[in-house]
Amino acid sequence: MESTTQSIKAQWDAFKEQNPKTRIRDAAKQLGVSEAELLNTGTGVNVIRLTSQFPELLKEVNTLEKVMALTRNDYCVHERKGIYKKATFNGHVGLVVTPDIDLRLFMSQWALGFAVNEADRHSLQFFDKSGEAVHKIYLTEDSNTEAYHALVTKYQAENQAEELTILPAPAAVVELQDHEININEFQEGWKTLQDTHDFHPLLKKHQLTRTQALRLAPEDYALRLEVDTLKTILENAAARGQEIMVFTGSAGCIQIHTGPVVKLVETGPWFNVLDPDFNMHLRLDGIDTVWLVKKPTSDGWVHSIEVFDKDGNTIVQFFGKRKPGIPESEGWRALLTDSTTK
Repeated sequence: MESTTQSIKAQWDAFKEQNPKTRIRDAAKQLGVSEAELLNTGTGVNVIRLTSQFPELLKEVNTLEKVMALTRNDYCVHERKGIYKKATFNGHVGLVVTPDIDLRLFMSQWALGFAVNEADRHSLQFFDKSGEAVHKIYLTEDSNTEAYHALVTKYQAENQAEELTILPAPAAVVELQDHEININEFQEGWKTLQDTHDFHPLLKKHQLTRTQALRLAPEDYALRLEVDTLKTILENAAARGQEIMVFTGSAGCIQIHTGPVVKLVETGPWFNVLDPDFNMHLRLDGIDTVWLVKKPTSDGWVHSIEVFDKDGNTIVQFFGKRKPGIPESEGWRALLTDSTTK
């Protein structure tokens, strides 16, 4: 009897022959399987299954020297080059905090790992229980290839032929009706925030999705913008040399770029940042809403640009460069005012 992996491999091989340029993530969607299942068909050829000792492995990625960290969702790809050092873990939450590689890792979402060789392009790729990619690490021309092979050998899974267990993706959250929300209490909670990190617990307390919260925000705390305004903001940031923060997340990782954006290129539906150490690929036709959001903190107002798809999932967020204890930059505020005022 043919195994599931063999059956998927036959479909994947036939698909690649007909669609040689289709990326694996898009191919998986078209074939109705997960990206991890497609990747797994290469085990023993160009793919090696890894053990689930992910924190231990990530602590040793610094030995690879300069790598490219990639985190994406359906409509935004975030690629940042640097040395993957200072990985620390507290329970299921991990942090990598350097000026180059800046990550928040949610390890309860990490289920599968692979070492992949695509035409001599080596990478470590990690997936959640539904086979969706949570984070990838690619070698660059400045990486230590010997250290990569040593790391893969150390964390190679004993059983390379084991069938994958892929679970259904979590169901989408169903919003409460507006009349079921205590809107006044929610708005008061927003007005008295002391830290931007308190916003998520506030939404949880009132059982609000993020987009519903923005709709029900206190007056002047959330302004809906046109998609073109988002492009204007990034173009103005590039023109002024304004340092910004770009947050993109998967279920298991939020990846952050802090610094300037310089080279902006629009190609078909994609709006791209193409800088030497930071690339962003943002799919404009996947954007449903863009919001300018204002939150009070103990350091003063913090303004963000938040971008969502039609299901209310966060695609990408933009902030001015800042650190806790330091007020938001006046340059970022001026840029937002100039970009959103007609």
